[in-house]
Amino acid sequence: MWDKSQPLALASDHAGFELKSFLIKVLSSEGYQLHDFGTGSTESVDYPDYAHNLGKAVNDGVFLRGIAICGSGNGVNMVVNKYPGVRGALCWNSEQAELTRRHNDANILSLPGRFIDYDDAIKAVKLFLNTGFEGGRHQMRTEKISHLL
Repeated sequence: MWDKSQPLALASDHAGFELKSFLIKVLSSEGYQLHDFGTGSTESVDYPDYAHNLGKAVNDGVFLRGIAICGSGNGVNMVVNKYPGVRGALCWNSEQAELTRRHNDANILSLPGRFIDYDDAIKAVKLFLNTGFEGGRHQMRTEKISHLL
């Protein structure tokens, strides 16, 4: 179970701004502590400028988990996964969000702002935050993610 006093980081580009704003409204009303890396509007921006800040902060341990949003979710996910301590997962439903925590110990949830409805997004976020990592056979697999061959 996620400790709501533990800050959660979010970042989006313009295409993810409205979904991010919705998530911030819901999560903050439920007592979650949030840090928003931007953007602050629907004005066109470059997603790497915001996703890098989120990825670096999670990689450096400033935040344990984060949420990244762009139009497809792909761009922000590619950026955050450049950091060796990040396991970003692109999810467009709650089942994926739950499994990526259980099996992959994902620490950044990437959402497709243009392809997920708000109800599915909040369900995915809550499962992402409140599902534990199973470890076991999955531990050995996640340890191999950052190792270059």
